[in-house]
Amino acid sequence: MAFTIGIDYGTNSVRALVVRCSNGEELGTAVVDYPSGNKGVLLDPGDHHLARQNPADYLLGLEKSVTAALAQATQKKDFSAAQVIGIGVDTTGSSPIPVNEKNIPLALDPKWAKNLAAQCWLWKDHTSHREAAEITRIAAEHRPHYLAKCGQTYSSEWFWSKIWHCLNVAPDVFAAAYSWVELADYMPAVLAGVADPRQVKRGVCAAGHKALYAPDWNGLPDEEFLAKLDPKLAPLRTRLYEKAHDATVAAGTLCAEWAKKLGLPEGIPIAIGEFDVHYGAIGSGIQPGVLVKAIGTSTCDCAIVSADKKVADIPGICGIVKGAILPGYYGIEAGQSAVGDIFNWFVEVVCQGDAKLHAELTREAAAMKPGQSGLLALDWNNGNRTILVDPRLTGLLLGQTLHTSRAEIYRALIEATAFGARAIIERLEEYGVSIRQIVCCGGIAEKNALLMQIYADITGRVMQVAGSSQACALGSAVSAAVLAGKEKGGHASFSEAQAKMTRIKDVSYTPNATNHDVYNQIYALYRELHDAFGGVTASANLGQVMKKLIKIQEDQKKKN
Repeated sequence: MAFTIGIDYGTNSVRALVVRCSNGEELGTAVVDYPSGNKGVLLDPGDHHLARQNPADYLLGLEKSVTAALAQATQKKDFSAAQVIGIGVDTTGSSPIPVNEKNIPLALDPKWAKNLAAQCWLWKDHTSHREAAEITRIAAEHRPHYLAKCGQTYSSEWFWSKIWHCLNVAPDVFAAAYSWVELADYMPAVLAGVADPRQVKRGVCAAGHKALYAPDWNGLPDEEFLAKLDPKLAPLRTRLYEKAHDATVAAGTLCAEWAKKLGLPEGIPIAIGEFDVHYGAIGSGIQPGVLVKAIGTSTCDCAIVSADKKVADIPGICGIVKGAILPGYYGIEAGQSAVGDIFNWFVEVVCQGDAKLHAELTREAAAMKPGQSGLLALDWNNGNRTILVDPRLTGLLLGQTLHTSRAEIYRALIEATAFGARAIIERLEEYGVSIRQIVCCGGIAEKNALLMQIYADITGRVMQVAGSSQACALGSAVSAAVLAGKEKGGHASFSEAQAKMTRIKDVSYTPNATNHDVYNQIYALYRELHDAFGGVTASANLGQVMKKLIKIQEDQKKKN
């Protein structure tokens, strides 16, 4: 009769999940939308690259979501909050927060409350693309081994580029910030009552994938390198951290203040913070050979390889980090910067529609054959995260005529994200990462059968769906159960905990061989566009791509 709580901080909301350790039964769940900004995101009409969040929303969401989930769980006769043995937290990232010497976000100070630079720099903020390019250039010249482990290109979505951009555009905020803490590390520290940023237990997930941390070079980038970026960055290193930890280490224990607010036992362990998709991978039952795709606003792909094996450096991915997902394994991350938000943009912004229109377009698109529309799109509406790692790339729709319909465009956008997914799978396998099974998690994977079938047809892979609709929160709860240990009613290992607490849904999507053959032709054209507009090839006859699309379209019409 032991339970753990998983807390998942997403882009628009926070959700809490109460889980039974013995079998993964979900007893209570609650979702709280962030009240600030546009669906929780603080924007700047003059700069579409900017995306920030109000840290006050995180604290409000923490209390409301956990207490509501506990209230729901209490309706079960055998549940008591006193039996909760641990808490785990996952978040978006890289989402660094400028904090003062007491580990309080600057944005919570009235002086900085309306300053966008003082807020949390959300993962999808791409304002630091120039700084990211400079980090890549300088590291390639002076510290090439830094880049080798993060795909050879540093991203504007990551820790150092955002902090450096803050220094460049808001030096007063940079000067006021004693330190910077990733959201994934900040929320566990809040629960533990940590009042000194130097005492925050940092997770290797965020540190390794986003902050150029590795034990091979004694942790974070050295001060000499940081000074090459800007001399003012170098002193910050000593106010950050020396060591980052995997999930075998607790972030702390629940402090008296938050135990009282949440109605939980004081002193229960708090799992180390990880990014949402990494704990989502655990909640989806990740093992060697399994690729977990968390399909949401964006998509993150995760794989693991035993730390006993050598993993090749893979160009264009988001990092290879030991212990980033599961202890004892290298965590490999890739992804797409825009997926679900492309569909929402098209339906809500372009078509000025709602859920009813979304459903209508889905039905119409499902009735179409591959290639029937003559359309081909690139999935770069928010830049390219993998393989090109370029936030300034944009979306593209090719092949439209005066007869093109909304449903045809909608389907082409879905296909574009599937082509992007296939490119990532091929890149990983090209460098020796075995993928024998694909498990998808997230609301889109659960609810959008059309998308899942298109993904199967384009990749030629069976698409399975994680058993929990809250896979990220479940993974956080699994980590908490392992940290609490078997003697407390948890589990002795992650393998044991995953076997007991996670599952795969019975539903799966098998590739249609006929559709796959047609999509192979279109995918070849997608790669031509990908390489031409991505700067991989010096020149290309893109007019031929248009004509080949027309030929495929004509062939499909003949089959009707």
